[in-house]
Amino acid sequence: MNIKHYKFLFFFLLLSLNTIAQQDGYWDKDRATNNEIVVNARDRIVIKSEDFPVGTTEIVYRITVLDENQKLANSLASVLKAIPDPTGISQGSAGALFLLSKVSGDDKCKYAIFASSSLANKYKENGKTEKACLIQNNSINKDAKVLSLEKSLCLQSNSTNLWFAFESKNWLLNQRIILEIVPWIDVKLSRGWNLKNRKTIVAQCKGTATAKNLQNSDAYCICQLEKIQKEYRFNEFQNLMELEKINFFNENSTLCLTESGTTNAMNENARNAAKTAFENEKYGDAIALLLPIITSGKGAVSDYNAIGINYIYTKQFGKAIKYLKIGETLDTSELLTKLNLAHAYLLNDNYKEAKTIYKKYQLQNVTDSLSWAQKVKSDFESFQKAGIKSDDFDRIIRVLSN
Repeated sequence: MNIKHYKFLFFFLLLSLNTIAQQDGYWDKDRATNNEIVVNARDRIVIKSEDFPVGTTEIVYRITVLDENQKLANSLASVLKAIPDPTGISQGSAGALFLLSKVSGDDKCKYAIFASSSLANKYKENGKTEKACLIQNNSINKDAKVLSLEKSLCLQSNSTNLWFAFESKNWLLNQRIILEIVPWIDVKLSRGWNLKNRKTIVAQCKGTATAKNLQNSDAYCICQLEKIQKEYRFNEFQNLMELEKINFFNENSTLCLTESGTTNAMNENARNAAKTAFENEKYGDAIALLLPIITSGKGAVSDYNAIGINYIYTKQFGKAIKYLKIGETLDTSELLTKLNLAHAYLLNDNYKEAKTIYKKYQLQNVTDSLSWAQKVKSDFESFQKAGIKSDDFDRIIRVLSN
């Protein structure tokens, strides 16, 4: 098989791979660098690349030193139209490099690449290349390379430009140098979601009230990050007002708690905190901790019973009845809920309804070792110590004694 056949086969493979590759990214020929530079004899010159678009993960560059009468047969951008995703180096960029330099002159030059203008300008002054991220010390009349985030010191995730420094090796005549740079744009990263920016959003999420209540908020905040990435570019989200950002986190809070599997852990933490608040007679705090569990639809019968007794101690008897009746429907065998419901009726001046419940279960135990009558007496004593009094307490005790 001759060289022409090899070239034809190579181009056929590149074109067949191109359709798949373009789903992940593309060569941005519209924002490529294409400069023709005249370097004076024995001179040094620095050329700044065009700004790299957000999402640049690789660049291909070509340097060609021309004689006065020569012209490039094909621009680098036109060659790369048929080159697929450079992440598949063997099929993509390596193939491109085979085609990049077709014409060059007899003149030669050295060059170096710098990651900052200050380093490049120092090179222009003193010719020292120690701080360069890439050095070509051998005199060349053409060169082409791929620089990637993974393999090159020149290209970093926050790189916006590179500086190419040239030194003419012609001691008598000026040189014409063609510098071409084409960036590869990763579609996902072009929205600004690089590693640094993703970490920024996760940090913002961890500062929210919901995340602070979680022992481990990582999964929850990753879920929030995914929701933001789908709806916004990074800069778009950052340009929102703080209240708008908080509102976005709040709107997705319940969904992300569920998807990340942290809802149960968060609710258990709230239950334990509510129990401690009740024991410390901070009944309003306990209610505030239990309400989100109940309103989210995750409340168990124990949650309705707990919030009911806290409402009784804050003398909100109507609300106590409301939540205890719901709890009663969740488990008709739970006698502690029925007992607290009787207490709420009694204190809400509904003696008849309360007496019916007290009498119905007077021969049963509320726990394995505590009788119904003993629990009633104990609760009445606790109510009186808390300043909750009723003339009907004694009446109920007498009813249960008969």
